[in-house]
Amino acid sequence: MRELVLVAHGTRKPGGVEMIGHLADRVSTSLGQRVRVAFVDVLGPTPAEVLASLHRQRAVLVPAFLSSGYHVRNDIPEHVEASGHPDVTVTPALGPCPQMVRVVTERLIESGWQPDDSVVLAAAGTSDLNAQRDLRVTATLLSAALGNRVELAYAATGEPRVADAVARLRERGAGRVVVASYLLADGLFQDRLRTSGADVVTEPLGLHPGTVRLIASRFRRAAVPSLMSA
Repeated sequence: MRELVLVAHGTRKPGGVEMIGHLADRVSTSLGQRVRVAFVDVLGPTPAEVLASLHRQRAVLVPAFLSSGYHVRNDIPEHVEASGHPDVTVTPALGPCPQMVRVVTERLIESGWQPDDSVVLAAAGTSDLNAQRDLRVTATLLSAALGNRVELAYAATGEPRVADAVARLRERGAGRVVVASYLLADGLFQDRLRTSGADVVTEPLGLHPGTVRLIASRFRRAAVPSLMSA
């Protein structure tokens, strides 16, 4: 039996922290085993602290990130090393992948999106080139799924910012503009999307059943024999 750890970014907004906790609870229910939560920024416990508390039991860590940026490629390995834990399996991040694109698409549909709406895929943003590439892949996959070009924009780091992308679409004569949130949890960045000037902003992705299924699958695939039949 391995211990299961879900690692998220962290936020100062209590609702966002609660959302990650609820996500872990739903994955726990799916797997029939407790999933612990750690954060790489803003608040704790950190992955190193959680891993150090496991008394050297084998562990699987799933990065709850939508691209493989700095936190996934640098912070998490550093936490694993700092913990001194001898047996940790770290799975791939949640994106880019077709499953997350389906989640974004379903969020759009439930928000009232129509095929002639202009869509902005809104990510947190990153200066990491690998993460930027991952986000472009996701935007391309979403464009294919919707049958129309999707604009990629950022809530924090990177250009264009979401509000600028919305304004640019309106200047081009767009009718309704829908911002598709590519964020896991509520927080400062989701608040920025809500004030972007879009007609519709979709909800974060974390509590969607498809996200729960994907994270549970990540744990199952990480060589956890006792969970393979869950």
